[in-house]
Amino acid sequence: MTNSLLNQQLDALLFEETNSIANFSNAAALLFQTIDDISWAGFYFYNQDTDTLDLGPFQGKVACMHIKNGTGVCGTALANQSVQRIDNVHEFPGHIACDSDSNSEIVIPLFDNWGSPIGVLDIDSPKLNRFSIVDEQELIKFSNVLLQHID
Repeated sequence: MTNSLLNQQLDALLFEETNSIANFSNAAALLFQTIDDISWAGFYFYNQDTDTLDLGPFQGKVACMHIKNGTGVCGTALANQSVQRIDNVHEFPGHIACDSDSNSEIVIPLFDNWGSPIGVLDIDSPKLNRFSIVDEQELIKFSNVLLQHID
């Protein structure tokens, strides 16, 4: 994964754009086009009424449309309010296999300025052990840049 150049690209791409769906869509496309060895990059948005994560803008294969809060890697990230960097998803208890080719995954929970859940950034890879601590740190920064452009 690239360094702060990715975050600079995102910031420039979203400059003065106020449409949240457009911003999330372009963020997913930028990740998918920039990061090597991934098969899916996108967002799930938290639906308070159903206590689920609902599919948002993404790039890659078709995906699960609803994930119960607290289940799978995405639901665990949201429920625990913590990044989930999984080297082998097949060893993760309760992993939801939306794509059978996915072997590793990183999920960054997203919260607004008041601490309310927005959803998660989810990235999958067919490669085991794909995501490093450096990737995690960069994706947290990426998420923060994105959230600065979301009203």
